[in-house]
Amino acid sequence: MSHKNNQCIHCSVESCQHHTINGMCSLTDIQVAPKQNCCNGKADESQCNSYRCRW
Repeated sequence: MSHKNNQCIHCSVESCQHHTINGMCSLTDIQVAPKQNCCNGKADESQCNSYRCRW
């Protein structure tokens, strides 16, 4: 798989270890996954699977 490094990932989840002060994700890419037992066709049925707790 080819990746271009011009992607910009905005994130406001301050509890994630990849969150930076300026509201950006420090990862070059993220994994998005469906929530378990959720298929409602709305934005809340997915989650960032790259999340790691800062604390």
